[in-house]
Amino acid sequence: MVKWAEGVLLQAIPIDRDSEQPLTLQIAAGLREMILGGALKPGERLPATRTLAEELGVARATIVESFERLVAEGLLETRIGSGTFVSLVVDAERPRPPPRAPVVPIQSARLARSMTQAAERFVARLPHEPRPFTTALPAYDAFPMGEWTRLAARHWRNPRHQVLGYPDPSGYRPLREAIAAHLRTNRGIHCDWNCIFIVAGAQHAFQLIAGALIDPGDTVWFEDPGAIGARNSLVMQGAGLVPVPVDDGGLNVERGLELAPHFALAFVTPSHQQPLGAKLSLERRFALLKAAAASSAFVIEDDWDGEFCFEGQPLPTLKGVDAAERVIYVGTFSKSLFPALRLGYLLAPPSLVPTFESSLAATSPGVPTALQATVADFIAEGHFATHVRRMRRLYGERYQTLVEAAQTLLGDWLDIVPTTTGMHTVGFFKQGLDAERVCAEAARLGLTVAPISRFCIAPYPRQGVVLGFSGFSPAQIRAGMPLLRQAVLACAGAAGAAGIS
Repeated sequence: MVKWAEGVLLQAIPIDRDSEQPLTLQIAAGLREMILGGALKPGERLPATRTLAEELGVARATIVESFERLVAEGLLETRIGSGTFVSLVVDAERPRPPPRAPVVPIQSARLARSMTQAAERFVARLPHEPRPFTTALPAYDAFPMGEWTRLAARHWRNPRHQVLGYPDPSGYRPLREAIAAHLRTNRGIHCDWNCIFIVAGAQHAFQLIAGALIDPGDTVWFEDPGAIGARNSLVMQGAGLVPVPVDDGGLNVERGLELAPHFALAFVTPSHQQPLGAKLSLERRFALLKAAAASSAFVIEDDWDGEFCFEGQPLPTLKGVDAAERVIYVGTFSKSLFPALRLGYLLAPPSLVPTFESSLAATSPGVPTALQATVADFIAEGHFATHVRRMRRLYGERYQTLVEAAQTLLGDWLDIVPTTTGMHTVGFFKQGLDAERVCAEAARLGLTVAPISRFCIAPYPRQGVVLGFSGFSPAQIRAGMPLLRQAVLACAGAAGAAGIS
């Protein structure tokens, strides 16, 4: 019999610690809304009271009292030895939502841009070899291969036409439903499963979005520095990229309006900016949505590693506060599970659903059904939530190891930028070192270190490097840091080496 994991992630429960309303009532109200709204399904298992108390930062007694209130209301039920579950009675009692009004599809022309022209603007991607300090590598050593193998084997025993036949171009419905439920409860995004499309990784999503919405020469706001893969996808469609600078508050919307007040599309990584690591402030989130509405533009929100907030509470997603339905949310399992899946998804505004349905039906062979089914069960049985929790703890520990090792060996040369989220951080050189030369020397010594400049469209004012930590054990990080120090010293020259030896 399958042992269930720690229960659904519930970090989207709103808590106002300045409110006069007790936390017990706030948490009970948040859970009640999720249950009655359908985000939590009848029979779904809730986390243990101790686990939820840790994740929400409240006392366990507060969670116990909140659960007891909902048990008394008949919304929850306890099963001795198993835990707390959403009552099976809820489904019969919940009012059904009214049917959605027909959606008028957006008409969008698409003209191809020649590969010859686009290739001149492509940026080569770094090799993803498992050596320090490669970015965007999950912790392969901590992936639950046993559970994955069992679930995969289950689906490969299905009838052959299901396993070997053509998949649904829009995606396997149980996986779309599982993703919608996860986004509602963990990322605070209220969505319907039929607005979610399964794609072959985030890169496929960017190409699909650009192909549907961008004509050659259309103005696109793009974070600078920014994500290389997304930039390449937009360049291939002929987008006129406007490099909008990024600072500690994320994308500088005011500067974007100065550079290009009218634009067709904007690309942002608000939860953990790629590569600088900043979080887009709430003020700028609303400013960006206002600017998009004024230009009748859409915004791509790439939530590439937002699952991994290992300290404090994550900010709301941009999609979660998008009342005007201008945001296209993109997620990927390449980071939260493993890259070889080549599995991602996009959450479209209702007005764009027919556009993506027809585009995928006409051009996409779909993603293998067995892979999608395995991921769907991995989420539904609670293993995904457990895995994310474990990775948050693990990545937090590995980040701390990197910070301590860098301070010990490179403290006079490198300032590590603090982060509470994600799979990498950034270090800025205190003295006049050339980051590209340091990275080239590091590569010669067996490291993968990227200069910030390779993520930039316009020149960047500071010399710095991007350091991945998620895919490496503390021992590997500690072993890699002396090599990085050696690279720094080699570039600093004899005088610099004498100064810090």
